[in-house]
Amino acid sequence: MSADHTKLFLYVCFSLSISLIFTELVQADNYIVHMDLSAMPKAFSGQESWYLATLSSLSANLRTNTNATIPSSKLIYSYNHVIQGFSASLSPAELEALKKAPGYVSSVGDRTVKVDTTYSFKFLGLNPETGAWPVSNFGKDVIIGVIDSGVWPESESFNDEGMADIPSKWKGECESGTQFNSSMCNKKLIGARYFNKGLIAHDPNITISMNSTRDTVGHGTHTSTTAAGTYVEDASFFDYAKGTARGMAPGARVAMYKALWEEGGYMTDIIAAIDQAIADGVDVLSMSLGLDERELYEDPIAIATFAAIEKNIFVSTSAGNEGPFLETLHNGTPWVLTVAAGTMDREFGATLSLGSKGSVNGLALYPGNFSSSPFSIVFMDACDKTSELRKLVDKIIVCQDPGKEDSLNDQFNNIQVAGNVAGVFITNNTGLDIFIQSPFPAIFLEQKDGDMVVDYIKSNTDDPKASIEFKRTFLGTKKKPSPTVTSYSSRGPSYSCPSVLKPDLMAPGDFVLAAWPSNIAVARINDDVLFSNFNLLSGTSMACPHASGVAALIKGAYPDWSPAAIRSALMTTSDAVDDTGSPIKDIGTSLRPATPLAMGAGHINPNKALDPGLVYDATVEDYVNLLCGLNFTAKQIQIITRSSSSNNCSNPSLDLNYPSFIAYFNDRNTKPNSNIVREFQRTVTNVGEGSFTYKATVTPIKGVKVTVEPDTLVFNAKNEKKNFKLSIEGPGQLDETVSFGYLSWEDSGRKHVVRSPIVATSYMIEK
Repeated sequence: MSADHTKLFLYVCFSLSISLIFTELVQADNYIVHMDLSAMPKAFSGQESWYLATLSSLSANLRTNTNATIPSSKLIYSYNHVIQGFSASLSPAELEALKKAPGYVSSVGDRTVKVDTTYSFKFLGLNPETGAWPVSNFGKDVIIGVIDSGVWPESESFNDEGMADIPSKWKGECESGTQFNSSMCNKKLIGARYFNKGLIAHDPNITISMNSTRDTVGHGTHTSTTAAGTYVEDASFFDYAKGTARGMAPGARVAMYKALWEEGGYMTDIIAAIDQAIADGVDVLSMSLGLDERELYEDPIAIATFAAIEKNIFVSTSAGNEGPFLETLHNGTPWVLTVAAGTMDREFGATLSLGSKGSVNGLALYPGNFSSSPFSIVFMDACDKTSELRKLVDKIIVCQDPGKEDSLNDQFNNIQVAGNVAGVFITNNTGLDIFIQSPFPAIFLEQKDGDMVVDYIKSNTDDPKASIEFKRTFLGTKKKPSPTVTSYSSRGPSYSCPSVLKPDLMAPGDFVLAAWPSNIAVARINDDVLFSNFNLLSGTSMACPHASGVAALIKGAYPDWSPAAIRSALMTTSDAVDDTGSPIKDIGTSLRPATPLAMGAGHINPNKALDPGLVYDATVEDYVNLLCGLNFTAKQIQIITRSSSSNNCSNPSLDLNYPSFIAYFNDRNTKPNSNIVREFQRTVTNVGEGSFTYKATVTPIKGVKVTVEPDTLVFNAKNEKKNFKLSIEGPGQLDETVSFGYLSWEDSGRKHVVRSPIVATSYMIEK
């Protein structure tokens, strides 16, 4: 190699090295940093000044040591309640230097979250004359904090007519911003704040489309009004689901904390929102979002909500929309309520009339107007020849779905492209949610109804005709039992805490009608977009605020109950059977009986939850014992509890006093014919007035034997506690993946049945 080539080679290598060093110094990312406040020097007036000084020293030291011109590390938030620490934008070099700073405990990179995207109050049995609504005074003055995408304050669902003054305990604010001022709050919408410092720190050049609490997505308006919307008459989605819309707790107040944006949603902003909600004085927190596969000490939502339950704030979360497979749920945190999604006994559709031969009903959500006149109707079998379909544009086309992959999608697109009067699709496909929201007239029939239509066409050789009436809402239909577990609802067991059975319960999540921003399109007819003040959405995002609202009703009736007691009341009074009296089915498993890993304890029942009889309560100390039982280190526990002094691990236990049971029989190395016993200790508290005697019954569970000792509990007074032990005996390796049954405590007067799910599983969680 020549001297010149050697110099060039050395120059390139040197330049590359300098470039890599410089990149490491300046390429910043956002981190949530946990600190030990006991290490803060007394010279500092507060924790934020300490954090700022710590970050300033990092940048200064790096400049001195490298002679590089780099931007200073940037404090994003200083947290006061949810964690002991802050979030900041740090370069890799700054992060490494911070790890050596006094008081540093741990850090985790900022991450985006998943958003888990009316008649439901009647389906749940809520009645203004009797039951949960009048007993709880409709959730009067309970404050529901919603972490979401903002609100549309002009919605009639936020009307405060007839509401009393804002509770004096409220410390929140209504922040002004783009197209949003403080006068837009009222006695219903009492708080509105927004958080996007983390989002901006990720991309300093980002343009925020609406820098205020105003909702530009629609999700937050929908969830908040599902939980606590006021009465709105003649609400509908283009005449589907027509009636009076109202939330689960119409007397409750709403405080919106916008941390989800069109541009994204980051944990730094979400936990800042939770931090503020705690300070403002909310009673219930509702969060239809989450993170997947995180240990509790690495999950900012789990950590932040621990602080909330310490303040006696009930937290409701969505299970996620990654079903129907096992171990897909998020928010499997033992101190929050984890909500799965179910269907209601309501369908939206259309009626296809076949002249004198009768009519059939099918599924449809076409939002446009359609002529009531009869049209010629033609059966085109697979509908796979677009050229032939185009010759029949003035006719209703009937298609038979062959059931192949994407075959229905192909037929749907062919009819849309051909521009026929309407499409009638005969299919066994159960995933029709997207198809029925069709931009052209379309109706979807089950096979037996489709056969009737085809027979009518084939038997009538003289130009058969038919007419279609859209915008039909079928209530209380027995055609399909309800509720059922939706296919998309995420399943347990919990990755972060396998010893606690999750999800906890199921609530309505399919095609839920609630308020919507009037400037965000909700539907389409061909190339034209449509707008509405209400929208139909599906997801565990919709199930979560149902549970939040019902929790607010219980909080209104029993303000001193702990979050664990409210959760217990919701779970032990939920329904395990559908409207036909049969076990609730699971769409995700071809309508086989739903397991508790899909639906939790069952479907929420507000009226029963107001009088549960017994509750399984839990304290902060119980949760600390659980963290110890998970073999977390002292530092990992400190991250969650924000304290090192109160974390006593002298009584570690995975056996939390929870109103459900899950036992693992997954030892693949077990000896043949050898059994093991899993034992659970529980304490129940009598919350009924007077004395009661409860007797235990257990449904048979395939592959295991369950015993309860004692099987009778006698309570002589309200708030008296009794203990019992439940034992599950089975093989080291269970044959079944999931076996389940129920423990029921029934009082002698048959007034209360306190029911808990029991799961025995051979499933193995891999970490």
